Amino acid sequence: MPGRSLVTIYCDGACSPNPGIGGWAAILISAAPQKRLEIYGSEPRSTNNRMELTAALMGLKELKRPCDVAVHTDSQYLHNAFTAGWIDKWLKNGWKTSDRKPVQNEDLWRELLAQTQVHAVAWRWVRGHAGDVENGRADELAVAAREALASRLRGG
Repeated sequence: MPGRSLVTIYCDGACSPNPGIGGWAAILISAAPQKRLEIYGSEPRSTNNRMELTAALMGLKELKRPCDVAVHTDSQYLHNAFTAGWIDKWLKNGWKTSDRKPVQNEDLWRELLAQTQVHAVAWRWVRGHAGDVENGRADELAVAAREALASRLRGG
């Protein structure tokens, strides 16, 4: 859409053990005006998938107005939900999977879906740990956030 900012988001989540202490990170990059923002956080009890979704969600929520966004993720769970029609099927089935079980992380999926109503989002999958500099940086931030919380919880 004309006049909308173009933003690239690289996001990643980390959890160790899984489930366990989780960390997430998102890197937001805009070309005009040229700007870069790194955000990250952690949760004491989470899963890797929740952290992946949280990273994307927090990146999208950081945007102050509707934007055209390319979200880069190494999570096929996140990518395929939007690009392979999984989320459409879940909605049609009342947030149930094809085998009639409740969709895991429904709360985060609902929030992500709401963000896709605000922003024009293109989902891009990148192979994790394969040399993509920004994906690597998002991973570093997510792991550091997780480790910082783990240290605090241990009293360190």
